[in-house]
Amino acid sequence: MSSADVVIAPVAGKSDFNAFIDLSYRLNSEDPHWVPPLRAEVIELLTPGKNPFHEHAKVQLFLARRAGKVVGRISAHYDELALTQPVEQGMGPGTGNWGMFEAEDEAVAHALIARAEEWLREQGMTRILAPISLSIWEEPGLLVHGHDHSPMVMMGHNLPQYEGWVEGAGYQVAKRLLTYDVLVQDGFPPLINRIVALGEKNASIKVRPVDKKQMQRETAIILDILNDAWSKNWGFVPFTETEKVYGAKKLAPMIIEGTNMIAEIDGEPVAFMLSLPDVNAKLKTMGGKLFPFNWAKLLWWLRNPQSEGFRVPLMGVVTKLQNSRMASQLAFMMIEYIRRYAVANHGVKRAEVGWVLEDNQGMVAIADAIGSKMNREYRIYSKDL
Repeated sequence: MSSADVVIAPVAGKSDFNAFIDLSYRLNSEDPHWVPPLRAEVIELLTPGKNPFHEHAKVQLFLARRAGKVVGRISAHYDELALTQPVEQGMGPGTGNWGMFEAEDEAVAHALIARAEEWLREQGMTRILAPISLSIWEEPGLLVHGHDHSPMVMMGHNLPQYEGWVEGAGYQVAKRLLTYDVLVQDGFPPLINRIVALGEKNASIKVRPVDKKQMQRETAIILDILNDAWSKNWGFVPFTETEKVYGAKKLAPMIIEGTNMIAEIDGEPVAFMLSLPDVNAKLKTMGGKLFPFNWAKLLWWLRNPQSEGFRVPLMGVVTKLQNSRMASQLAFMMIEYIRRYAVANHGVKRAEVGWVLEDNQGMVAIADAIGSKMNREYRIYSKDL
């Protein structure tokens, strides 16, 4: 089929908005590894006033129809905070994005991408990084390796043919984002245990679990470290104060004190590591719906999740300690403490670390040292407009 019979129009009104959300459930329904997101979460992501990303971004949603039937969708957007970042770090002036991409076939895909490009040009953008749905902190990248297993919590999953369709639209790989799988039940290699033991003898180091009773304070500590630790990373966009509050609220139900750590040196917080139970294993059976009974099942499970898999989505060490022995020692201590607790209390057998930038040598070295294997690759593509 050609793109000539595809009609692309902006989302207008509740009916279009619902159709935009519904499409992903239909197109991915036959994929055994796709995890239906909670519909309420998708609505929140896309709604100004609910998701603080919209406070510093402009977003336009588009639907593709063929003979009146919805056959594709895409978001075109730009983040005003991303526009202020240094060009050498990936974002910068003139950088727009598209995401939330779904299409029935290649003709639809190319028509949608062309319309997103047109809208971004109209907004004054000169280049694109995509797909990013919607923020770099949410679901960045297109899955190109790892379609044979389900994603863990807060990770995307798309049809394998999208890779060829995007590259066929003239996009080049800008950055690869990797995830690593590691068996944790039996512990880490002896070298890691020696590094942890040495750290435990250092009286200035304290690695402590987060305190859920002080979640607002703990989240602020973590995000302050993150804003500092990742400030020179490719693709970095800082969190706003509103986003810090929002993040605390969103993460709180999944936070287990013993699997989330803050490291201090002489009382100063200098590093953190988050590890979350794989809630996707529960969501997979819910079809994106919480009501009438799934909300109770999910809340009950989150009280004491028993999960074979946990995911480490974020960690950071303050800039002044990066590339030092102390940084790697703190990382290994947090990893080991989380491993011990998760195995003993939650039945964990494996963990997933990521995503990790392909050229983040420190994190790649840590992944190698604990015996992990790369199990999933996402790509962010670029194109000049």
